[in-house]
Amino acid sequence: MSATTEASVTAGVRAVIGAHTQAQDAGRTDEVVALYVKDGVLELPGTDPIQGHDAIREAFTAWAPTQPQLHLVANTLVTSWNDDEATAESDVAFTQRGDAGWAVLVIGHYNDTFHLENGSWLLQRRSTTYQS
Repeated sequence: MSATTEASVTAGVRAVIGAHTQAQDAGRTDEVVALYVKDGVLELPGTDPIQGHDAIREAFTAWAPTQPQLHLVANTLVTSWNDDEATAESDVAFTQRGDAGWAVLVIGHYNDTFHLENGSWLLQRRSTTYQS
């Protein structure tokens, strides 16, 4: 097994965030779910925490895009890490294409916790806040 380094953790975390964004925006719910540990948690303002693969699948199925959308994730910073857990923060802008073209609908922030499981980084918890 290779040694865990800050660079390898950062690459793994960013890969999960990118895969999540691409799958979510394309409506590939099963791919989104596969990026969470079995009892993973998604927290959004104004809702109860969404926990576990079944609940996460149900939520992302309900949110499947009906028109083109992009989550633009930037400024990802790994804030702590060890051999099997990492935390990161990212900024996100949610854009959607409508009749008038592309528009930014929401600006937010992700606080993510990742767990290394069978050699792959997975989301353990994603807590989203929105900027007003």
